[in-house]
Amino acid sequence: MRHSVLYGLLFSGAAIVGHIGTVIASPYVIMHVAMKRLSGEGAGANTFRFAERVTSSARQIVRPSPDLAYASCVYDLSTGPILVDVPASPSGGYLSVSVFAANTDNVAAFDSLRSPNGIRFILQKEGTQAQPADLPVIYTPSERGIILDRRLAPTKAAFDLADKARRMDRCAPIG
Repeated sequence: MRHSVLYGLLFSGAAIVGHIGTVIASPYVIMHVAMKRLSGEGAGANTFRFAERVTSSARQIVRPSPDLAYASCVYDLSTGPILVDVPASPSGGYLSVSVFAANTDNVAAFDSLRSPNGIRFILQKEGTQAQPADLPVIYTPSERGIILDRRLAPTKAAFDLADKARRMDRCAPIG
């Protein structure tokens, strides 16, 4: 009886520690895999990459929407802040930009309804000195993460317009 209680307590303790470890580690593992895939196996930090038009077989990370044109930038702030510049679509189509930290937290979100002339901001790590600029400064808790640009593109013609606009996206170190 005494051994059963001891084994039960040990099993319960291991299960609790394992569960907590999984809950804490999973977001970082998920983002590590996503950043590696989106940056071309780690080759392209601080530059936007552009996804092809979504088809039924597109599954790079999650099930993407066929009505959107995607661009992503895996950011690396280890050498300092970056300037993010995402111009509006000439057609006036809907645009959203989201910033995700290394633990999957959404740090910031912008859209063309509130920023019809495009989206520009400085991204830097929390605890660093603000860069002098007339732009919003977004602070992120992690040096690495993902910036995601999504543009409404439900047709081939709309995708072509969104693709032309997103090719002007910039995600680059300041200075």
